[in-house]
Amino acid sequence: MEEGRIVTLIGEKLANEGEEFIFMGTAKKCDECRLKKACANLEVGRRYRVERVREGIKHDCYIHEGEVCVVEVIEPPIKAVIEAKQAVKGSKIVFKTMNCESSPSLLDLCHPAGLMDGDRCTVLDVISDISAGLKLVELKREAK
Repeated sequence: MEEGRIVTLIGEKLANEGEEFIFMGTAKKCDECRLKKACANLEVGRRYRVERVREGIKHDCYIHEGEVCVVEVIEPPIKAVIEAKQAVKGSKIVFKTMNCESSPSLLDLCHPAGLMDGDRCTVLDVISDISAGLKLVELKREAK
């Protein structure tokens, strides 16, 4: 298994390579399940992408329609708006959400799902200028 991958269980409808999702935690009913630790091993509020589905391994689930599948997931790079002075390819930054209320079309990039204030990230790419003092970049969250 490649570095950075996490083995977990997800509903078979989401178990497709390339599928992205935000882990929202477990349901109350999960407390009764013997597989809870395998399902709940992701961080709440983080974005994940399915990299590999382990074929032939499925389990019954109280919550999901159908069954859950064993998958390998990663935290993918995330596009976000940051201050231009921090937007240097390869640099390490501490992520801080930007105030984009004056530009509703940028709201999802100013408050990207999967990143939280204080996250340590690496700038993978500088994509474009957004406005005076802001740039669109691709970030990879650093493991703790």
